[in-house]
Amino acid sequence: MAGRIRDEDVKAVRDAVPIDAVVSEYLQLRNAGGGNLKGLCPFHDEKSPSFQVSPSKGLFHCFGCGEGGDTLAFVMKVDHLSFTEAVERLAGQAGITLRYEEGSHIPGRQQGERIRLVEAHKAAAQFYVEQLGGAEAEIGRVFLAQRGFDRAAAEHFGVGYAPAGWDHLVRYLRGKGFSDKELILAGLASESRRGGAIDRFRGRLIWPIRDITGEVVGFGARKLRDDDQGPKYLNTSETPLYRKSQVLYGIDLAKKEIARSGRAVVVEGYTDVMACHLAGVTTAIATCGTSFGGDHIKILRRLLMDNAGAEVVFTFDGDDAGQKAALRAFEDDQKFAAETSIAITPGGMDPCELRLAEGDAAVQRLIDGRTPLFAFALRSIVGRYNLDTDEGRVAAVDAAVPVVAAIKNQALRDRYAIRLIGMAGIASQSEEQSIIRRVRALSRARAAGGPVPAERARPDRSGYGQQPAAPPQQRGPRLDLRSPAHRVERELLKLALQYPQLVSPAFDAYGEDEFTGPPYVAVRRAIAAAGGVEPAGQDYLARVRELAPDDAVRMMVTELAVEPVMHKVPEIYAGQVLVDVRMNAVKRRVAQVQAAIARLAAQGVPGDAPEATSAQGELWALQQYGQRLRVQGAAGL
Repeated sequence: MAGRIRDEDVKAVRDAVPIDAVVSEYLQLRNAGGGNLKGLCPFHDEKSPSFQVSPSKGLFHCFGCGEGGDTLAFVMKVDHLSFTEAVERLAGQAGITLRYEEGSHIPGRQQGERIRLVEAHKAAAQFYVEQLGGAEAEIGRVFLAQRGFDRAAAEHFGVGYAPAGWDHLVRYLRGKGFSDKELILAGLASESRRGGAIDRFRGRLIWPIRDITGEVVGFGARKLRDDDQGPKYLNTSETPLYRKSQVLYGIDLAKKEIARSGRAVVVEGYTDVMACHLAGVTTAIATCGTSFGGDHIKILRRLLMDNAGAEVVFTFDGDDAGQKAALRAFEDDQKFAAETSIAITPGGMDPCELRLAEGDAAVQRLIDGRTPLFAFALRSIVGRYNLDTDEGRVAAVDAAVPVVAAIKNQALRDRYAIRLIGMAGIASQSEEQSIIRRVRALSRARAAGGPVPAERARPDRSGYGQQPAAPPQQRGPRLDLRSPAHRVERELLKLALQYPQLVSPAFDAYGEDEFTGPPYVAVRRAIAAAGGVEPAGQDYLARVRELAPDDAVRMMVTELAVEPVMHKVPEIYAGQVLVDVRMNAVKRRVAQVQAAIARLAAQGVPGDAPEATSAQGELWALQQYGQRLRVQGAAGL
């Protein structure tokens, strides 16, 4: 096992890698004001961005689910890494050599497991690329050429070739210092009957599958020879790196254009992604051996930012299987705020075949000629029924009403309700009004999270009914922010964490009893443990977070350090907040002293008794101090 990474090296890594640069590899960030950035949280589902990043402080915080921390915490959480692995990854990006307490720089065997698997994939990808130029790979080069892909295209996408022998890759990676156990765990090798390791991919064309950050996490392999008894496409098996439901082929190449243009194009295969990108549709991505699902949606939503003007275009073959796949995609439509559309390729061709047959412009026309997915789904559903009979028309309307009611845009929803009436051939005005009322009632019920109206709670035969998502669970300590005292205490702590110089040195004289919210008391205590605001330096926030007694308080510190203060000019605001917190404390103490004097009087204690005169003296001093604060403001502190 590796020793503990030296603290100065950890600090160097934190300082060297800007948090916004790391986070923007996973989601689109936009200006949130006050120097902060915002985006859709990668740790829970949300419709509007509550995830904020503060580049100046090196912190992130989600005001929806409560997750927060520094750059290392983000990488640990989003990629399920240990602390050591997160430091190692960021150190590698920054070119920093790590030192360990028990030795010098890190030897290969001491690296975290995930880092080792990533390096093994990187080396394997390079190996496969080199093999594509060999004599044995001629069949692979012919395959690519027949589909319109030259050497430059293969290099751009990192396409390679796996030799037909049993252990070419295994022997190569052993020479790089990787063990058979690591190669089997990575999914690059399988265990042979004799207990050794053999190549998983043999005699096949290879596509590297990269995650959103560009790291190779798996491979897709295409059969080339008739004597290959395996499946047409063979992907990496599920590994600590590779989860097929959580990766999108081409996302590393497409993410910037998806975020810029607000459009993603979902195709079905590796060659379709290549064809689209080469034809100028550089937002194309594909799933890897699985249908498009919830985890894929989360990846796209973070890039599209749930902008109402954004769009997801699904492309499918024009055959029956392709149309069924398109309808399955419709089931997930309501998980996007973006518009969803479908582009059905002509003649059963996929985008790769279309480009080969008709050129790049045909692929562009395919995407430009897309149809809104609602219209396609509605036509498909109504088309299942015999509209020449009353029974068929009623059944078609029953199946289609839940689909129309699921449309988020009210104006569009009414338009589709009218379209449904026309498609079903409803001629009666009373029936038309009844259908529109049904659509609106069902839509309202879904929006409110309530039950479907009883008279229409029949099964949705189309299979496309959606249940409203459960609200995210709130985490961390709760406070009554309607309380003026809690609000102003929160503001003072935000100032103390974000602008310590503006509340120094007065803040350091404030006692814990001046904060009424228990979580705020804990934050005040952590600030004191870190030395207070007066000597706050570059690592001030890190010290406060480190000295927080538990994760709940640490989460609160992060939240307060990222949340903007409620004034555009903190320099003006700080003094007033200091006064307000102190005034609230004075008022509470005045009330306590007045209650004590009343109790003494009720007990018959004379007014000139020591305890009575002491209380009266304190009350007078408090009242004078309060008056001074009201008149002089911060100068009276």
